[in-house]
Amino acid sequence: MRKALTQCDYVAGIVTTAERLFIEDIALCERMANRGAELINSGDNILTHCNTGALATAGIGTALGVIYKAQQKYGNVHVWVDETRPLLQGGRLTAFELERWKIPYTLICDNMAASLMAAGKVDKIVVGADRIAANGDFANKVGTYNLAVLAYFHNIPFYVVAPITTLDTNTVCGDDIEIEQRNPQEVRGVSGSFGEALWAPTNANVYNPAFDITPAKLVTGWVLDTGVYNQSQVENGELIKLK
Repeated sequence: MRKALTQCDYVAGIVTTAERLFIEDIALCERMANRGAELINSGDNILTHCNTGALATAGIGTALGVIYKAQQKYGNVHVWVDETRPLLQGGRLTAFELERWKIPYTLICDNMAASLMAAGKVDKIVVGADRIAANGDFANKVGTYNLAVLAYFHNIPFYVVAPITTLDTNTVCGDDIEIEQRNPQEVRGVSGSFGEALWAPTNANVYNPAFDITPAKLVTGWVLDTGVYNQSQVENGELIKLK
């Protein structure tokens, strides 16, 4: 966009650039979804976190795009949807999209995931990413790290789905990713068109990070638009070579 602003006809340049990015994102989503769908089996119960669908992208989404394509392919996948505290992107957005797409799903509280895995009711976990470091560590909506640890313990495949534009090879590892601390009121209660409802003391101290960091060693595979990468490939620097 900055480059487009240097053009004589900068208005047209900005519009053209925006349209190019829009079309590019649609194509990235398609490639990721098709690659990721190959990792899903007929009848899989897939757990996902936050929202990674058409409401979050210009295309069909990242992790949710994989689920969409898998459902098109098999017609019998089922999705466990973390409600995703504290902003409930899973309950408000992911459940809405799955409802519209007619994909069977069950909404759960985030802290119910462990019991589902222990009961053998989760076959795979598929999540998105906001940034992927050069070593494969990645930042995603807070609560993702919980799932990765649980998946590792229960021996459940854990995949992160993101476009190559999310890969930041200038960031060496997850420790170098700065995490935003959000408004404490998001945890103390809820607000909306109805007003505000608090369930905690108004002066309660709150820790409210927007994201957490999942170490690369907990990831089964990285699904990018350029391909699917495993542990050994990432350890050998394959992600760095992409940039």
